[in-house]
Amino acid sequence: MARFSVNTHRFDPYKSFKFRLKWDGRYVAGVSKCSALKRTTEVVKHREGNDPSTQRHMPSAISFESITLERGVTHDTEFEKWANLVYDVGAVGAISLKNFRKDIIIELLNENGQVAKAYKVYRCWVSEYQALPELDANSNAVAIEMMKLENEGWERDESIPEPTET
Repeated sequence: MARFSVNTHRFDPYKSFKFRLKWDGRYVAGVSKCSALKRTTEVVKHREGNDPSTQRHMPSAISFESITLERGVTHDTEFEKWANLVYDVGAVGAISLKNFRKDIIIELLNENGQVAKAYKVYRCWVSEYQALPELDANSNAVAIEMMKLENEGWERDESIPEPTET
C-alpha cells in the first residue's frame, strides 16, 4: 500500500510519464525519456582462516550509473552545446575544463503537473551524444536525439514537500 502523509486519500504511486529536467537554471525542452537513477555498492567478500565456511560481506566502493536522455530532434541546441564542451571539432581535441561538468535537477511530477519529488545529480558530463538516429525512408518514427551523462552521485532534494492534491 502506497503511503502519502499529506494526501491520505491517495492510494496509487506516482507514474513515470511526467517529469522535467533543469540545468544551468533553465528547464530543458522536449526530453521524452530519462533512464533510471541507479547506485551500486561493490561487495567485498572476506573470510578469516578460523571462520566457518561462509564468507562475510562488506560494502566497498559506490558507483553511479550513467543517465541517458532522449528527445525528439528540434532546433533547440542545448544537448549539442553541452556535448560540444567535451569535444569541439574546431579545437582539435580540446575540452572546456571550466564548464563541461554541470549539476542537473530531475523533477518527477504528479498527474496535476506539481513537483512530487526532485533529485539533484552532481558533476554530470556528456560521454556520448547522438545528434541523429538511423534515418529510414520506410519508417514511421520520430527522429530522436540522445545523450549519455556520467555523474558523480545524486540525492533527493528533501526541501520538496509532498504537494497538496485537490
